Amino acid sequence: MDLLSAWIASTSALPFLCLIWGTHAQQAFRTEPRNLTVGMGATAVLRCEVLRASGTVQWVKDGLLLGPERSLPGFERYSMIGNPKRGQYHLQIAKAQLEDDAPYECQAGRSEDSGAIISSTAWVSVQIPPSKPYFEVDMATPWVAGKKYTVTCVAPDAKPVAEITLFKDGVELTGAESFTTSGSKDKLLNTRAEVTVTALSSDNGRQLACHANNPAPFRPVETTVTMSVYFPPQPPVIVGLEREEVRAGRVLVLECVSHGGNPLATLHWTKNGEILSMIWEEDIVAQKSSSALRLKITPEDNQAVLCCECVNLVTRSPLSVSRKITVLFEPAEVKLVGELAAVEGEDLILSCYATSSNPPVQIRWWLGYKELNASAVTVEEGDNGGMTTMSNMTHRVSREEDGLELTCEAFNKGTHFSKTQVEKISIYYPPQKIWLDAPPQDDPLPSGTMVRLICFSTGGNPTGTLTWLKNGRVVPTALKQTSFDRGVARELVLVLTASDNLATYHCDAKNEAKKTISAHTKLTVHFPAVSVTITTKQKELRRGQTLTLECESGSSNPKASISWSLGMLRFQGAEQPPETAQFGGVSVRSSLSLNLTSQHHNQRVICQAFSPALAEGANTFFKLNVFYPPEFSPEQPSEVQVLEDEMATIPLLVSANPEEVSCIWLHRREKVVKEGDLRYHWPDDNSLEIRNVTRKDAGVYTVKCTNDEGVDQTSIMLDVQYAPSVKAEKDPVVVELGGTADLICVADANPVTDGMFSWSFLGEGEVEMGEVTQEDESGLLTIHDVTRAHAGLYQCTADNGIAPAAAVGVQLVVQFKPELRKGAQWRKVASRGDGTTTAEVVCQAEGIPRVDFSWEKNGVRMDFANPRYEERTVREGSFHTSTVRVVNVSAALDYAVFSCTARNSLGEDKLDIQLVSTNHPDPPTSFRQVDATHDSVTLEWIPGFNGGLRQRFRIRYRWDQLASFLYMDVFPPRATTFTVTGLQPTTTYNFSVNALNAMGESDYADNNAVLTITTKERSALEVPTDDDSDSQITSGLPAYLTVVFTVVFGVVLLLNSLGCYLGVRWKKRRGPTGGRGGSVLDGKKNKEERSSQSTASNSNKYESREKINAAAQRTLLIDSGSETDSNVYESYGAERSHHYYYPAGDYMPPLRPHPEEIRRLDSQSHLYEDVRHSGLYQDILASSLTSRPPLFDHRLPHQWNEWRSPTHPQQGAERAREFMDVQQPQRDSDLPFELRGELV
Repeated sequence: MDLLSAWIASTSALPFLCLIWGTHAQQAFRTEPRNLTVGMGATAVLRCEVLRASGTVQWVKDGLLLGPERSLPGFERYSMIGNPKRGQYHLQIAKAQLEDDAPYECQAGRSEDSGAIISSTAWVSVQIPPSKPYFEVDMATPWVAGKKYTVTCVAPDAKPVAEITLFKDGVELTGAESFTTSGSKDKLLNTRAEVTVTALSSDNGRQLACHANNPAPFRPVETTVTMSVYFPPQPPVIVGLEREEVRAGRVLVLECVSHGGNPLATLHWTKNGEILSMIWEEDIVAQKSSSALRLKITPEDNQAVLCCECVNLVTRSPLSVSRKITVLFEPAEVKLVGELAAVEGEDLILSCYATSSNPPVQIRWWLGYKELNASAVTVEEGDNGGMTTMSNMTHRVSREEDGLELTCEAFNKGTHFSKTQVEKISIYYPPQKIWLDAPPQDDPLPSGTMVRLICFSTGGNPTGTLTWLKNGRVVPTALKQTSFDRGVARELVLVLTASDNLATYHCDAKNEAKKTISAHTKLTVHFPAVSVTITTKQKELRRGQTLTLECESGSSNPKASISWSLGMLRFQGAEQPPETAQFGGVSVRSSLSLNLTSQHHNQRVICQAFSPALAEGANTFFKLNVFYPPEFSPEQPSEVQVLEDEMATIPLLVSANPEEVSCIWLHRREKVVKEGDLRYHWPDDNSLEIRNVTRKDAGVYTVKCTNDEGVDQTSIMLDVQYAPSVKAEKDPVVVELGGTADLICVADANPVTDGMFSWSFLGEGEVEMGEVTQEDESGLLTIHDVTRAHAGLYQCTADNGIAPAAAVGVQLVVQFKPELRKGAQWRKVASRGDGTTTAEVVCQAEGIPRVDFSWEKNGVRMDFANPRYEERTVREGSFHTSTVRVVNVSAALDYAVFSCTARNSLGEDKLDIQLVSTNHPDPPTSFRQVDATHDSVTLEWIPGFNGGLRQRFRIRYRWDQLASFLYMDVFPPRATTFTVTGLQPTTTYNFSVNALNAMGESDYADNNAVLTITTKERSALEVPTDDDSDSQITSGLPAYLTVVFTVVFGVVLLLNSLGCYLGVRWKKRRGPTGGRGGSVLDGKKNKEERSSQSTASNSNKYESREKINAAAQRTLLIDSGSETDSNVYESYGAERSHHYYYPAGDYMPPLRPHPEEIRRLDSQSHLYEDVRHSGLYQDILASSLTSRPPLFDHRLPHQWNEWRSPTHPQQGAERAREFMDVQQPQRDSDLPFELRGELV
């Protein structure tokens, strides 16, 4: 059977089996899957071969069908491999994972010829290596040597279970216990191993290792940790202290070293328990701690204990080492005690003391080179454990030992140190000789003489001290003592006085030897009286009494003579015989009698005692206190001036004795008291103060003053000055033209000064002021030959030097006969005569007094009862305006001459005003140049009558090289000043200007005159360089705009060429027949040829113009509206010229702004087409239903709000159309009545 089965299973037997079983053979497994173990990540193959497979073959994983397709979609790592023709359906699992660990079956499904078959179950076991093991022990906290610790290692997530082995420094640890727990996923297991470890100091820095292994990995998985074990250090040692005896002053360098320990030990030094240093160093490589101590030894360190301690985290108590030191030191001081000086023959007793030292010192004495014997030595305990030494010595001195050195020597055997104290001794003995250098006693000296007394002394040790005495008393003013080779000297400088006469001067010499020698002398001195005194028997002195004074002079040598003086007066008194006095002199007496007055009060009576021998004397004075009633000073002012509103002070210069004076002030016989007016105030000197003084306070003030001796009075004038106030004597002042005007103002002022009046004109402009005179408080301005310019407000100012100056206005009214406005715009009024419009005929006159108007029409006085005519008169100052309103103007009835007559009491004036149909404007006048630069010219003109319609202006110009004219429309249209720009430097141009309205255009200004102007030369600063121009163009224009502008310019150029061609053909067709446009041009050519003059007028013929600097737009005048049948302008040059200007609608010239100039309209200006009233550039719209306001408003500015038509809501649009300057085709209804073709 086995042989048969093998044969059937062979491939060679398949054909035969097919023949045997035919088509009804049963499916069977040739190879069934078997259990398989595979490592994670490896490829597993389960084999399955089916014989005669007729059903669907697929795999089942843990009960889940994987699908019949060999790629097994949905299972990326699964696929069926093998040759399906041979029935091979092997299941391949790539990169095996834990999820692949399951039972698998191979199934062949039922078919028509065979039933289903299922293979035996095969298990795929996937081996998972353990994850990296880890320790469950706190290694962050170091271990302590000697303690036991439990070390746990975990090998997680292994299949099958892992085995753990623990090592310490490569040596396996025994006694570990292991157990298993569930892993993080199903089928995974964790292994835990625990072992007990005793920490050793040698374990510090060594590793613990944990090895985990199962059949899956090729090598074990391990993890390691480094052990940190704390252990105590070794006891410290001190290096550098070989001997315990140390000399003071030595610097000990000691080192304390401690080996081992984890952590390394901390060190600190102490001396006698006090910390010296807590600084140490650690050497990790050598595993030691060291601390260096640098200690300078002092005597205080004697018997001190030095200690070094070490400690770390695990030492139970500090480890230390100690050394006791003995310090050898010298005494800090050796000093001599006792007196180093003695008188010869006496004993010198001294002591030598040495402070504490170790060991104690030995003391020896020396005087010069001779050793002296000590009488006693004492040794006692001293500081810092040392001993003090005291030695006493007694020696009898002689004069020869003076100045020798006495030496005390202290020797220390331990340090071999010797210290000495050396002092010089002094032996005293007295001076030997003394003498004086002084003037002779018999020569008299005048007082005040400087005398020098010099005392000399020789010998003695020390040299003697010299002392000067006067009559036995020490003289403190003697100079300092000086020395010379053999002794000393002291000088006494005296300025002789009376006390020096016959005085005895001694000089004593003495030193420490206590023996005195002396010398003396006397002086004879002439001196004046030492004192002068004045006495009287009278106690009180009064005016009118006789006073007797007695003067006594003190001692003098020789006798003095007495004299008296009072101010500049000198007197000789009655002198008595002399008497003996002190200092060896004599005294004298004298008496004087005076008759007292008030002038003697407080004066001094002087008594002088004069010595002829000395030519000098002494004096004293007696101050007189004379009682008298009040007296006023000759300097008392009789008048006081003060400004109003300030404080007036009336001084009171009064004297009296006693000085307590009571004064009463009277003004206008009334007593001035403070209670009556709080403005009154009396200072301490009885002067009167008046605060906020007024002109009412002026006048005479009388003051009466009284004291205990009597009464007196005086008077003072108070002059209150104040700023002027002024008023006009007559206002207004009316005078006729050519007469004389007197303007008078009167001032109230104090003072009234010459030239205090001044006059000024407050009106506009400057006028010639008349003659200014003054009569007292009146100022007079006289104007002769008064003109209208003199009319206006004058100001009279009064200034007397006290601020503020006062002023008053005086109006001067000049009367003159009426004068009517008669400019071009005043002589015509235009209106349509179709019966639908209203015209206003305005007549304005200036005159004083009141002007009355009368009107005539074609010479016939007008009847204003007719409702078609209304008259209204408005007066504004000297201007009078009469307006005749013509309602429903008829050409047949109202086109006439209206005569306006203005009259007043001084005369009359007349003006004819023509009411006409609307028509083309009149030419401008006064065409002139305002300014010229290198590339521009500014022009100005006066507009003519506008024809009843809105007019605008056009500039025509050319230069020699140009065959035809260029034209430029003025912008804004009604401006009368315009700047033509874009001109060439140093080029001569011809300019003309004309006016245009909807009806046509005027001739050129000033009878077609031409204004010739040459532009200026361009300055160097204004010439742009090519580089600058190129850079500006390049930087200012983006590239895409350059392309756009190039294309547009090309299209415009093409259209322009086409327009030129069509224009030439159209001109040729019209040439034979002519046209109205051509005739107009021909007429203008003839006029141009007839006019060759160049005018530039500066006159202002029309006062109503208003200058407006405007921006302008250059144009070629295409469709300008100036010719109704042609939109082409011919050149005004020669007839043979064929230059034409054709339409160029795309041409957009630049607009250049110009700064506006503001010109104020004076009160006499005529408001001509004022843009502020009607708005900018109003169009005139034809209408058969509404009336239209007049284009020329003759009313004054304050009347503009009257008669304004409310029927123009489209004015804004009209202004916009005018601004765009576009002419619309005219309908017949838009034309004036006269041009509609109707019969008038």
